[in-house]
Parts: sequence; C-alpha cells; structure tokens
Amino acid sequence: MAKEQSFDVVSIIDMQEIDNAYQQTKKEIAQRYDLKGSGSSIALDKAGMSIEVLAPSDFVAEQVIDVLSSKLVRRKIDLGSLKWGSPQSASQGKVRKTARIISGIDKDTAATISKDIRALKLKCKVQIEGDKLRVSSASRDTLQEVIAFLRDKDYGQPLQYVNYR
Repeated sequence: MAKEQSFDVVSIIDMQEIDNAYQQTKKEIAQRYDLKGSGSSIALDKAGMSIEVLAPSDFVAEQVIDVLSSKLVRRKIDLGSLKWGSPQSASQGKVRKTARIISGIDKDTAATISKDIRALKLKCKVQIEGDKLRVSSASRDTLQEVIAFLRDKDYGQPLQYVNYR
C-alpha cells in the first residue's frame, strides 16, 4: 500500500509583524503633515487580537487605516486577516473603528472547508484538528488539486498550506 501524503490547512498571523506595522503606523501618524495635529490615534491589543483607530472624522480614520494597510502589505500580512467593524461614535465627536485580527480557523469555517473538499469527490480524507485541518491522500496530485481548489475559494480569511509531506 502506498504511503499517505498529507498537508495542513492553517490560518496563522505573525503578531510580531503586525506589531512592527503598528509601530511604523504610529510613528507616521505623528510625523505626517496631514495627520500630525488631527488628534487621531491607533492602538494595538495583542491579548484581545484587535486594532483600534480613533480619529476626528471617518475620512481621517480611513487615511490611518490606509497607512496601516500599506505597512501590513509591505510586511507580507494578508489584509484579509483584519475584519474592520463599522464606525462608531466616540467621545468629543470622534470616530472609532475596530479591527479584529483573525488567527486560526474557527469550527464553522473548518466545517465549511471540509464539506467543500468532500464535495470534490476526490480520494482524500479531511480531519479537523483544533484550529487547523489535515488533508491526507495516497496521491500527491490529489493533494495539489485540493490546494488549487482552496486557493480559488474565499473563506473570509487567509489560508496557508503547511507540513506538506
């Protein structure tokens, strides 16, 4: 019998890179001429896995988010890993926007991915193991078909394919 090949589907975010992008954004907000005296600020909550932008208007908040996004892209962090909420009014007429940092695959998304892979009718097994999925098959070609299929689909978060063996 042929040896089984497998890979893991994960959604991992490097918090150090997010922290570096946050620090750079904070520095740019303090130095950039159009944001310098605006009273806008940004805060990172590592434990709560969230980023909060506080600005005097929705337009300025979007500018701060654009600066943060450019820093994240330079550090190869997928922007799909941040889920921005709707703007909320804060004290003194300011606007607050909060982003949730998505790390790991939740049970509902894992079940959806598993169901989609099984619907392909390929000879492979899918196992949900905590916040990751393990896909195994006797054929490497089958595994590559699954990876290609998953790259074409959008599950609302970035997926990585690791431990390919």
